Amino acid sequence: MLQRLCANEIDVPVGRMVYTAMLNERGGFETDVTVIREGAARFLVVTGSAQAMRDADWITRHLEAHEHAVLTDVSAMTCVLSLMGPNARELLGRVSPDDVSPAMLRFSHTKEVDLGLARVRAARMSYVGGPGFELYVPVEMARHVYLALHSAGAGLGLVDAGYFAIDALRIEAGRRAWGAELGPDETPFEAGLLVGVKLDKPAPFIGRAALVKAQGQPLRKKLVTVVLDSADVYAWGGEAVLIDGLPVGELSSVGWSPKAGACVGLSYVRGEAALRPHAGTAVAVDLWGEPMPARAWDAWPPPMIPA
Repeated sequence: MLQRLCANEIDVPVGRMVYTAMLNERGGFETDVTVIREGAARFLVVTGSAQAMRDADWITRHLEAHEHAVLTDVSAMTCVLSLMGPNARELLGRVSPDDVSPAMLRFSHTKEVDLGLARVRAARMSYVGGPGFELYVPVEMARHVYLALHSAGAGLGLVDAGYFAIDALRIEAGRRAWGAELGPDETPFEAGLLVGVKLDKPAPFIGRAALVKAQGQPLRKKLVTVVLDSADVYAWGGEAVLIDGLPVGELSSVGWSPKAGACVGLSYVRGEAALRPHAGTAVAVDLWGEPMPARAWDAWPPPMIPA
């Protein structure tokens, strides 16, 4: 059933987690989720905190009569704490006796570990870029785990991060968000998210035919990263993006980037702008009627060129 709903390969070893699109028949995103294989026939579908009901409805409506599957919403029973940053592994090692080294817990893999007095699932996955872990905690143990992490985090720079910080970091890392960059009318080609799709997997999936048909065709729009030139300019999202004075799109998400020392946003560009590469294309962001200079990139930050 999941193979039919998910565009990526779900038949993976136990403990693996897979980022995948769930598409409609047009090849547009109905959601993007992470699927953790907990057992031979047991999977945990992890979605955005605002999408659980919508995604559960999408899955339930597409269960076929011959499929023996049960969907249970465990949102109210589970808390996720994201432990992110360069000291994340050292901190987790202080509160868990289990081996969470890269050799024992590889990227996109999960394992159950002891943490303080709790048993949690640790996942090597990061929505904000960089190293870190997502910790799936029984809700009744969430406060204990939170306090254990803070108690052991002294000297490691541990601080709580608010939503604006998380959002800014995911934009800086180029992570798309459903409802902003992803929706029923955006395809993986346009969103640059073929990482969540495996067109040649043995099992057919909803939307595959549309994607195969769209392969090699000109894009209607393309998602790019827009970096403001000035540190003094702050955008909030929704501002028009212009090339040579003509509007080509709008910022779908934006946040302050420590890496750029300025605001960084994501934007779909349309028309001719979607058909050409962008590696620092000069653009302008319309901020309250004033065009503010910026640069557009297909991939940001650009790869380092060896000296």
